[in-house]
Amino acid sequence: MKSVLKRLQHWVGVELIAVSSLERLVAVFGGALGITGLSLLLHWQAPGLGQSCLIASMGASAVLLFGVPHSPLSQPWPLIGGHTLSALAGVLCARWMEPPFLAGGLAVGLAIGVMHLARCIHPPGGATALTAVIGGKVVEQWSYSYVLFPVLTSTVLLVILATVINAPFPWRRYPSLLARPVKPATTKPPASPSHDQILAAMREIDTFVDISEEDLVQLVERLSADVARRRNGDA
Repeated sequence: MKSVLKRLQHWVGVELIAVSSLERLVAVFGGALGITGLSLLLHWQAPGLGQSCLIASMGASAVLLFGVPHSPLSQPWPLIGGHTLSALAGVLCARWMEPPFLAGGLAVGLAIGVMHLARCIHPPGGATALTAVIGGKVVEQWSYSYVLFPVLTSTVLLVILATVINAPFPWRRYPSLLARPVKPATTKPPASPSHDQILAAMREIDTFVDISEEDLVQLVERLSADVARRRNGDA
């Protein structure tokens, strides 16, 4: 029965590795603080607009920044570049394409293509592009300024907030390069592949792998060290 349940979980994509309760709590409160702080800062910058300057896709970005802060999708360039380029794609399609359903679809597709080319894949960027098309009169009045405010402004502020809020927790500092490095093994097992070999293997898969290079290298080294310890124990 357990085997059947495990296969079902794997088939539907249920994450089998659970994080600690502390990690979950930090993610919950971090996301809440991040969006609350962003709302207040945007309201302070443009008090006349109220909450209309807070676009919904920032909530999706908060899930990434505070739920999986070390994911490649969560890093500053994917966040800022992904949203900004997607916003530009959305505005262009909204202004020059008809009817709206065609403009919306093209905006999202163009946003994905641009993010791929600029190496800044950030899933919420698709929502930012679509909002430029179906966001109503407020977004329509913003026109190209939508790219700078609220989109670019919001992403920069969100990066700053994520950096500050995650800072007290060494294991999840943001951006990922600020995270506390894991102490390397005293002796590196001979079976452990090099950093370049790991990157080459990732490229051979030819699909986006949602794990940072640093975390993947650490994972491989830990697995290799564990295999070496077991071999030495059996010897």
